[in-house]
Amino acid sequence: MRHTISVLVENKFGVLARIAGLFSGRGYNIESLSVGETIDPNISIMTIVTTGDDRVIEQITKQLNRLVDVIKVVDLTEIDHVEREMVLIKVAPRKENRLELLKTVEIFRGRVVDSGPTTYTIEVTGDEKKIQAFIELMKPLGIKEFVRTGKVAIPREISQRK
Repeated sequence: MRHTISVLVENKFGVLARIAGLFSGRGYNIESLSVGETIDPNISIMTIVTTGDDRVIEQITKQLNRLVDVIKVVDLTEIDHVEREMVLIKVAPRKENRLELLKTVEIFRGRVVDSGPTTYTIEVTGDEKKIQAFIELMKPLGIKEFVRTGKVAIPREISQRK
């Protein structure tokens, strides 16, 4: 099963390498990894997507918690959270397909972030299924290249209803 793990770490040299080493040293694969500073520039947050059964994920979580520069580890998979990815796709549609391309971008709430004489570069954000669906729709229109971020995720606020 795929798991999304949020890791709060000290923003220090070598932390990413140690975490990546932990995964590779134990034969676990990182499917996606996003890292960025938090409001506090001394702290970063990593969103790691990996695959494993409950035992493997528990082992990964325990090993991550043992690392000195790790502040907090949360498996977001079992809690309510918001997640997003982004894709930038460069498409070279034929003239007769340009309107279809622009309508599809609008439907997916994407936007054209660059255009040239023969290409459009499109940005779309959303969950993994939305991104994959958009890529599939763009294939017949002439994808030249694309880049995709890893997943970023944050827990939802727990409501205090009485």
